[in-house]
Order: sequence, then structure tokens, then C-alpha cells
Amino acid sequence: MANLTVDLAELVRVMVEPLVDHKDDLQVTQSVDESGDVYIEISAHEEDAGKVIGRQGRVIKSLRILARAAGSRAGARHVDVELPE
Repeated sequence: MANLTVDLAELVRVMVEPLVDHKDDLQVTQSVDESGDVYIEISAHEEDAGKVIGRQGRVIKSLRILARAAGSRAGARHVDVELPE
């Protein structure tokens, strides 16, 4: 399961990186709780936050769908992708 979480965080980073202008400020971190749920947090420059969210939240929704599909396929119980303010 440890390799899975690194791969999911990397998957999200690879999808988000082309969207942002400030690539040096982009950070994607992951954590796994005791029940096996995977949490991925995207931290981006404030000017890039809108690009990661997208119009009506379409980009972040798509990131969540792809991360959940990849996690489900690899056996993760639940995957959540967040962009905290």
C-alpha cells in the first residue's frame, strides 16, 4: 500500500503540473490513515489555485475521479484529493 500512495500523489502531480505557472510552488502530499484511506493534498501558488479548480470545479473533480479510479484499481479503500485554501 505504501507504493500505491506515492504513485497516486505522483499521478496527481503529473496531471496538475502542466496547468500551473508557478511550478516551483506546487506541492502534492499524501497521507494514509489507519483504515487505509488515502488523502492527497495539492498546494499551489494562489494565482494558480483557480487553474487547479477550473471552471465550476471541473478540473478538481476530474482529478478526484482519476485518482479514485487509480486507487480503486490498486486496492485503496478511499482516495480524496483536496486543494485547501
